[in-house]
Amino acid sequence: MNYGLYLSAAGVLTNRYRQDVFANNLANVHTHAFKPLNPTISNRPPESVENPDRFGTANELLDRLGGGVLAGRQSVDFTVGPHEVTNAPLDAALKEDNTFFVVHARHGDTGRVETHVTRDGRFNVRSDGTLTTAAGHVVLDPDNQPIVLPPATPVWVTESGRIVDDQQRPLATLQIARVPNPGDALKPDSKGTFAFVGRDTREPVTYVDLHVGAVEGSATMAVPTLMKLVAASKSAMGNANMIRYHDTLMDRAVNTLGRVA
Repeated sequence: MNYGLYLSAAGVLTNRYRQDVFANNLANVHTHAFKPLNPTISNRPPESVENPDRFGTANELLDRLGGGVLAGRQSVDFTVGPHEVTNAPLDAALKEDNTFFVVHARHGDTGRVETHVTRDGRFNVRSDGTLTTAAGHVVLDPDNQPIVLPPATPVWVTESGRIVDDQQRPLATLQIARVPNPGDALKPDSKGTFAFVGRDTREPVTYVDLHVGAVEGSATMAVPTLMKLVAASKSAMGNANMIRYHDTLMDRAVNTLGRVA
C-alpha cells in the first residue's frame, strides 16, 4: 500500500467537502436570514491505532505521519445578519441573537408537521387569514396555535410583536422564543427554518423589541467566504498533485527499478 497516496486522497476528499460548504454559503449571500455553515476537519489516527495489527507489523515511521484528515460535522454560525429596510407592514427583524420566530413546518421526508424556528420575518396573510412566512410556514402564537387573522383586513406588526389592525386593535401576538446554545440545539432544515436536534429547548422572551418594516439579511460575508473557497480549492488541487506524484513514483518503481533488478 502506498501510504502517501491514501493520505493525499483523504486530503482531496476533505477539501472538496469544504469547497461544497463554502460554495453553498456563497450562493446564499442574498438569502434572507441565511446562517452560514462552518465545515470542520479532524486528524485521523494512524492505521496502527485505528485498526490495531494483531501481527505486530506496524511501521513506526508511517505512524509518525498520522492518518491524514477526516471531514467533521458542520456547525451553524448564528451571527445576526444585517437588517434591510423594506417598510412593508408585515416585515419584522429580530434584534437579539439566539431569538427566533416559531412556525409549523412539514418534515421533508415524512411530511409530518413539526415545530421549527426561523429568523426570517417576512410574513404574509393567506386568503383564509392564516399568517405565514414567505416560505409558506404557518406562524404560531405564544400558545403554539396558528395565527389566523380577519381576512381582507389591513394589519401591521408592532415593535412588541403584536399584530394590529388599522385602528390599532390587537389581533394576535407573534411567538418569539429564545433557544440557548442554538449551535447544539438546532439543525438547518428546508426553506430557512431550523429543527430541534433533540429536546425542544425554547424559552419565552419576556421583552420583545422588533425592527419593524425590515428583514434580516444573510449572515454570509461574501469576501471572506470567497477567500475560504479559494483556499479550499488550492488545498484540493495540491493534494491532487501529490496523488499524481505518487502515481509517477510507483510507475518508475515498477517499470524502471523493477526492470533493473
